[in-house]
Amino acid sequence: MNTVENMSKQKSKAQIEREQVLAQLDEADKDVPSNPGAFDEEGGVSADSFANLFEESLGEKDFKVGDVVGGTVVEVQEDYVLVDIGYKSEGLIPISEFRVVEGHRGVEVGMEVEVYIDRIENENGMVVLSKDKADMLRAWSDISRAAENEEVIEGTIIAKVKGGLSVDIGVKAFLPGSQIDLRPVRNMDSYIGKQYKFKVIKFNKKRGNIVLSRRALLEEERESLRSQTLDQMAEGSVVKGIVKNITDYGAFIDLGGMDGLLHITDMSWGRVKHPSEILNVGDEIDVKVLKFDQEKERVSLGLKQQKSDPWENVDAEFQVGKKLQGEIVSLADYGAFVELAEGIEGLIHVSEMSWTKRVKHPSQIVKVGDVVDVQVLEIDRENRRISLGMKQLEANPWVELKDTYPPGTIIEGEVKNITDFGIFIGVEDGIDGLIHISDFSWTKRINHPSEVYNKGDKIRAVVLGVDIENERFSLGIKQLEADPWADIETRYPIGSQREVKVTKTADFGVFVELESDIEGLIHISELSTSRVEKPEDVVKVGDTVKAEIITIDKDARKIGLSAKLVTLRENKEDVEEYVKKATATSKTSLGDLFGETLKASLDDAEGNSDSE
Repeated sequence: MNTVENMSKQKSKAQIEREQVLAQLDEADKDVPSNPGAFDEEGGVSADSFANLFEESLGEKDFKVGDVVGGTVVEVQEDYVLVDIGYKSEGLIPISEFRVVEGHRGVEVGMEVEVYIDRIENENGMVVLSKDKADMLRAWSDISRAAENEEVIEGTIIAKVKGGLSVDIGVKAFLPGSQIDLRPVRNMDSYIGKQYKFKVIKFNKKRGNIVLSRRALLEEERESLRSQTLDQMAEGSVVKGIVKNITDYGAFIDLGGMDGLLHITDMSWGRVKHPSEILNVGDEIDVKVLKFDQEKERVSLGLKQQKSDPWENVDAEFQVGKKLQGEIVSLADYGAFVELAEGIEGLIHVSEMSWTKRVKHPSQIVKVGDVVDVQVLEIDRENRRISLGMKQLEANPWVELKDTYPPGTIIEGEVKNITDFGIFIGVEDGIDGLIHISDFSWTKRINHPSEVYNKGDKIRAVVLGVDIENERFSLGIKQLEADPWADIETRYPIGSQREVKVTKTADFGVFVELESDIEGLIHISELSTSRVEKPEDVVKVGDTVKAEIITIDKDARKIGLSAKLVTLRENKEDVEEYVKKATATSKTSLGDLFGETLKASLDDAEGNSDSE
């Protein structure tokens, strides 16, 4: 049986009255919000009537509705708690208004409580009480005082609401998202259930609107720390800080009221791709003050500067010629970077990876993470560079190649590659020899190697030489035969006459064939004793002409001829007169007489031949 039933058996008159009171109490519960401090979307509560009643009750001594009085718990029932407030009858409070703490209802007989008088009946009736309303009115009083005096209040964040968080400070208050922390908060859920101190920044009693700020307190605390930090800040000092934020170029460190920048280049003597490889947000670290601009309040910090620079002893540790082992940490188009020690890296250029392979990219030989053996080739301490080699740890095949293939050796190989300047012939595994286009023929002019050879062709060639230092194997094809120009002056002495065939005409003269693949030029001025406007007026392609050799340029492989001299020699007087005039003009020989003119013409002929 509950309390109401026990009391109705003892007093029949009171039974009816008490039942009526309980019925009214139930109706009162319906009228009173289950959570009188509940928020609307703007953070307001509907409690102005309770606050006004509370203020009016402060000056009253007689019990009346709206009073907040002290009482003692005299009995705890299943649904209700009886409280003695010093009135002629006890009051009833729903047991649901007492919170459950660690699985137990927070109420017991003898406990002192503050209660709100919700309704008073006649001298034989019961009093309707509320603990929740008393707590709420007391909280409003505390909050009002804190707002007026800018005092700090404590509360527990209980829920996430639109635009911020809901905080229990005795009643529900609103904490905007912008006032939670110094920086924007992305995960508000992480704050739920935690207790903090707050400042009341907005309080409207009539609307029941309470707005809190945690950021205001943090800013005050930060400003206090900032003043202390500025007083202690000095270049060269080591200070403690907390990693506040990480970017691609570095990390911002909270030094206590102010931030400093730790650039990525000052994090480690070694290679750092991203600051997150070394730091995490929230880490507490010791950093060195590298630069402090007090006027602008900017601080540059260093982490690596707390250790000695590994490059200071690099000469003693890594001598040229020393063999080392390291890990590939990065690849570039031109080579691979190897970590030799913390903060020290060396570069293996692609040209130093293999004696025989043509390495276009280091990924053909190594990959990141490989541990490789290398040899120190060069140290540039000033620019912090170490050149390394891999191929130097193996015997140089080019040294053996020079002994195996002395100049003059005839080899046979396959055309591996064709370029504008020549062809590459496979000699040994990984080693190709180059036949330059100028070594194709003694006499033929070849514009491009593809005119003569194709990939895969088998050809014979002569070894011209092996350049160990530049790793070049030079070959020649024309050297398989004797140079027809070697004895050209003996076979075609100046002054001798030949029957020659016209092969080509030009504005400046005609080309004639002396023998297979050897041709000469008859300048337009040497075609006839008469003035010639066009070579075609005198000769045509295919005609046979008798001409005299007047100049030979063995190095340039050019021969000049004159049909005019043959005609002049038929009349000795004309020849003698021609020679006398030439001798009077210059003391040079007959060949020299025409040399300059013919040289210019032959050069023009070469240019025209190339363009064709």
